[in-house]
Amino acid sequence: MRRRQIVDFLVYAIIRILICVVQAMRIETGQWLARGLARLFCDVLHIRGNVVDDNLAHAFPEMPAADRVQLARQMWEHLFLLVLEVAHTPRKIHETNWRQHVRLRNESELVRMLLDDRPVLIITAHLGNFEVGGYVLGILGFPTYTVARTLDNPFLDRFLNRFRGKTGQHIIPKNGGYDQIVGVLARGGAMTFLADQYAGPKGCWVEFFGRPASAHKAIALLALEHNARMSVCVARRLDRPMQFELHHSMTADPHEAGNSAGSIRDLTQWYTSRLEELIRRTPGQYWWLHRRWKDTRERKQNKKEAA
Repeated sequence: MRRRQIVDFLVYAIIRILICVVQAMRIETGQWLARGLARLFCDVLHIRGNVVDDNLAHAFPEMPAADRVQLARQMWEHLFLLVLEVAHTPRKIHETNWRQHVRLRNESELVRMLLDDRPVLIITAHLGNFEVGGYVLGILGFPTYTVARTLDNPFLDRFLNRFRGKTGQHIIPKNGGYDQIVGVLARGGAMTFLADQYAGPKGCWVEFFGRPASAHKAIALLALEHNARMSVCVARRLDRPMQFELHHSMTADPHEAGNSAGSIRDLTQWYTSRLEELIRRTPGQYWWLHRRWKDTRERKQNKKEAA
C-alpha cells in the first residue's frame, strides 16, 4: 500500500510539473506544440488508430480515408489543446473578464430553467471543452453537480476536483453517489452528465450515428422520477484556444402535456440525437477514440444458444 502511494505521488508530482510548464507557455506556443503532438500520436505512434478510424468510417461512410486521417489529427490536437486550456483557465478566465473568452448562445432559456425551482439535467458529451463549460457556469453564478468517476490516483483526483470546484462545480462520485444525486434534485438543483459513454449490454440501446449504442438509463429515469427538465448543452472552441461558445441547444420537459418523449428510451434517444447533431457540426472536437459502439448482445446470445 505504501509503495502504491509513493508511485501515485510521483506520478502526481510529474504531472504537476508538466502543468506548470504548460502554464508558463504562451497560448500560441502551446497550440504549436499541440499540433506537433497530434501528428506524433496520430501518424507515428498510431495511438488507438484502428478504433478512431473505424468510428469515423461508420459515422461518416462517405468520407475518404485521407479526410478521416485529417479529422483524426484534428481530434488529437483538440485533446492536447483541452489540457492546455484547463491549465490556463483558472488564471485567465474570471468574473470580470469572462466575456473576453466566452460567447453565450441561446442562453435565455437555460437561465430561466436554472433560476426556476424545478431541477435541471444538463446533458453534454465529450465534445468541445466540457471542463471549461462547467467552470464558466459557476462563474455565471450557477453551481452545478457533476457525476464523475473517481480517479485511481487520489492525488490527481483531488487536484482535478479542486479545479472543478473553484467556481462552484461539485463532483459526485459515479459509484455510490445516488443518494447525493437525489438530494440535489430534491432541492431543485442542476445536475450535469456526460451522456455519451458506453453503458454495457444492459443499457438503453439507441441509434447514434446510424449504429446501436448503449446509453445509461439513469438520466432519463431521473428526469421522469424527479420532474426535471433536460437541457442539451456544449462548450465548443471557436477559432482559437481560450475562445469558447457555451451553446444551449434544446430543452425537453418529459412532464409537459403532449410531449411524445415520455419513456426512458424516447428521452434517451432524444438527447442522443441532439448530441449527434452538435458533434456533426464540429467533429474535430469529439473524442472518437472511445469504444462507444461495442455491441456484445448477439455474441452473448449465441453463446447461450450453443450452451
